[in-house]
Amino acid sequence: MRIAVNTRLLLKNKLEGIGWFTYETLKRITEQHPEHQFFFIFDRDYDDEFVFSSNVTPVKIGPQARHPILYYTWFNISIPIMLRKLKADLFLSTDGYLSLTTKVKSVNVFHDLNFEHYPEDLPWIERKFYRHFFPKYAHKATRIATVSHFSRRDIVKQYHVEPDKIDVVYNGANNLYEPLNNEIKDKTRQEFTENSDYFIFIGALHPRKNLVNLFKAFDQFKSKDEKAIKLLIVGAKKWWTPEIRDTYENMRYRKDVVFAGRLNPEKLRNAMGSALALTYVSYFEGFGIPIVEAFYCDTPVITANVTSMPEVAGDAALIVDPFKPDQIAHAMNKIATDNKLRDDLIQKGRQRRKMFTWQKSAERLWNTIEKALKS
Repeated sequence: MRIAVNTRLLLKNKLEGIGWFTYETLKRITEQHPEHQFFFIFDRDYDDEFVFSSNVTPVKIGPQARHPILYYTWFNISIPIMLRKLKADLFLSTDGYLSLTTKVKSVNVFHDLNFEHYPEDLPWIERKFYRHFFPKYAHKATRIATVSHFSRRDIVKQYHVEPDKIDVVYNGANNLYEPLNNEIKDKTRQEFTENSDYFIFIGALHPRKNLVNLFKAFDQFKSKDEKAIKLLIVGAKKWWTPEIRDTYENMRYRKDVVFAGRLNPEKLRNAMGSALALTYVSYFEGFGIPIVEAFYCDTPVITANVTSMPEVAGDAALIVDPFKPDQIAHAMNKIATDNKLRDDLIQKGRQRRKMFTWQKSAERLWNTIEKALKS
């Protein structure tokens, strides 16, 4: 079969959640299915590291799709022309977007519908585009893959898609993530927090990541903290809103908040694996990859009781209401003062992480592709 793939989010040194899903699943699928030909379609110059095997042919077409008008142009004009040229049997899109102007069978991966629930978190033109076109994409797709049972139910409810059309394909964790020795932990703490213990947040600094309540919670926690514990924030300030800024600037203990910016995968692993705990209390997630990465690093987790996060975390995390800073602060205090609790969470995380591997993700996504090809 000739399978064309939207790979516009495979960007060297800039992989984020959807980019990592694309990278990890396609690397395995292409290598494990040499009997098929894959065409990776990029919207800009690509790096050879993304040409995973001899059955992958990279193709570049414009325009660069980084704005709603250009999204529409790339997916509905450029993509159909290329699919005809390639004589594609199937179009796989791992970022939720599809072409509405082609008859080629398609598999679409929806990661979440956050824009349906919190549209105010996005610029006006982006949310208008998403809320207009994503229902159309859902119905256009031959099959849909999504990353949690929560997201599957959400797609069914929001877009009235038949449940049997949607497969759950959980995320995994990069093979780099593993428990660290004390020497690496000591060096990492020295690098980021002057050798202090710390809680860690990892993700884009977006409103739905709930930094406002995390900052409020940390301030409450620090009022009782006797160990000089810090909060390490890892991620780019792309969505640094006035509310987030004002909350941070009004913190009593903001000197104990450390911003690391974006980190390469190895430093990110070291930062995660050396943390006292991951504080991941978003108010909306389709999955929440950092939760699984923490499990692989033997790092305890504090996460939210909403959307997909309880499904991913199971009993291996402290679950809190993300809208109540006092609950988040209480969980931080428990982690900081109860070594037995920390050890118990680590043990449960070791069992829980077995559910989430990129190999399982690749197998499930391939199963969805085969269903679409046979339909």
